Amino acid sequence: MFVEYISQNWPLILILLAFVISLITTVFLKKQTIIRMYILIAIIFLLSIVVFIEFNVATTPELKDLRIVMMAIRYSATPIILALITFALVKRMRWFIFLPAIAQLILNIVSIFTGIVFGIKVTADNTLALVRGPIALAYTPFVMVGLYSVLLIYLLIKRSNKSPTEIVYISFFAFGLASGVALPFILKDHYASMFCAIIAVALFAYFQFSVLQLTKKDSLTGLLNRHAYFSDVKHDPKNITSIISIDMNGLKEINDNVGHPGGDEAIVTLSTCIFKALKHREYGYRIGGDEFLVVCRKVEKERVLQLVENIRKNVSETEYTCSIGYSLGDGNKTVEELLKESDSMMYQEKEKYYLSNGNNRRRK
Repeated sequence: MFVEYISQNWPLILILLAFVISLITTVFLKKQTIIRMYILIAIIFLLSIVVFIEFNVATTPELKDLRIVMMAIRYSATPIILALITFALVKRMRWFIFLPAIAQLILNIVSIFTGIVFGIKVTADNTLALVRGPIALAYTPFVMVGLYSVLLIYLLIKRSNKSPTEIVYISFFAFGLASGVALPFILKDHYASMFCAIIAVALFAYFQFSVLQLTKKDSLTGLLNRHAYFSDVKHDPKNITSIISIDMNGLKEINDNVGHPGGDEAIVTLSTCIFKALKHREYGYRIGGDEFLVVCRKVEKERVLQLVENIRKNVSETEYTCSIGYSLGDGNKTVEELLKESDSMMYQEKEKYYLSNGNNRRRK
């Protein structure tokens, strides 16, 4: 039986080993997040054993009770795995994100004795076959997985900067989850051999997305970082129709008066004002210190001007101020030329700010 398990699950084992190696070598994730990932890997490995046992006793009527217990575990595991991922993603949700998964677990346990969700019967050819309960409850395991999947994808999109690379990872993760919901109805019992592998691949895609976010995001503000900017502008530069340069006014004075924690708070506030103003194909970057850029791709002039005004409006509702400059592409300007134009306009505005405050030189 051991050899049979290895032969059926060898691709899964390789995926999980690759996952473990990635966790060991990564330097970006927090220790707590890595521990949660290890827990998820262990759950998937144990679940693969459960699935293997469940479908290997399908031809043994004497083990009917064992199969129904294994089925209850399988139907309960996926919502719990998705709840764990969601919990790791959004700490503010805390423990109550597990309530739907726990409710499904209770339903599945009750179904072992009552068959309200699923059951097992002995067929005429002396094998075990699945029997579903009333339609209102029979598909709750799949509905639960679907709801968790939709919530998780929504949260990933909300947390992302909607860059093309992030969207690719999120789309792949969504495809993996969707296939996990749909394939059981298409492949029936044949799906058992790929069930855990699909979960593992989807989870690995989520892990890669998490690492991507940490390597491309500024740790203080959550905006994309300097490295991401130089990487992104190399991709389809002709699609860049505008660059907006933003620089906080008076950061040095803030640091001098209230200390660097106060300066960090000011930077985070400004970045929030920028992020709230962004829409589709508009990407915010913290280049360094109090310097920010917004790159617009295939965005019309009217929208660029509206975006600048929205940022000004958001900042005006805080105790801070900033200087803004922008450039508009004509299809012939390079990224460097667009950046030079937006920086020049921003510096002129900053000079006016300091002159109006009794200082004739630009200060940070």
